[in-house]
Amino acid sequence: MTLKEELKEKKSAIVQKWIDAALASYHKDAQGALRQTKAQFTNPAGFNLAQGLDGLFDALLEGVITDSVATFLDMTVRLRAVQDFAPSEALAFLIRIKQIVRDELGRERLDAPGVRTDLAAFDAAADDLMLYAFDLYMQCREKIYDIKAQEARSQTYRLLQKAQSIADKE
Repeated sequence: MTLKEELKEKKSAIVQKWIDAALASYHKDAQGALRQTKAQFTNPAGFNLAQGLDGLFDALLEGVITDSVATFLDMTVRLRAVQDFAPSEALAFLIRIKQIVRDELGRERLDAPGVRTDLAAFDAAADDLMLYAFDLYMQCREKIYDIKAQEARSQTYRLLQKAQSIADKE
C-alpha cells in the first residue's frame, strides 16, 4: 500500500487531530463552543475550520499546493487573522500536520522502504501550504490595517469639519 493510500484511509482520524491542534490555540471555553457542532449556520467558525482542513488535507495528499487551495485556506486563515494571535500562533496549526501524520503512521511504517521519499514530498507540500497561508494571512492583516487607517482619516476629517463649523459660528 502506498503512503497516499494509507493516508487516505486514515484521513478522518488525521483531520480530526489536525482540527484539535488548531483549536488548542484557543481558550478552553472557545474550544468547547467550536467543537460542539460543525453546522454551517449555528457554528460557522467550527464548520469553516473542519471543511477547510478537510480540503487542505486532500490537497496535501496530491502533493501540489496551487491557487485551488485558496478557498480552503481562506476558510481557516481569515478568522485567525482578525483575532489577537501573533502570526506564528495563528498559523502554527498548519505545520502540525507533519507530526500528526507521523504519529498516525507509527514508527514501523516510517522505516518501511519508500516511505521516506513519499513523506518528504508530503512535507514539502505542507511547507508550501504554510508559505501560501502566510501570504494570505498577511493580505488579511493588511486589509484590516487599511480599514483602520481609512476610519482614522474619516474620523479626523469629521473632527476638522466640526472644528471649522464651531470656528465659523464664533
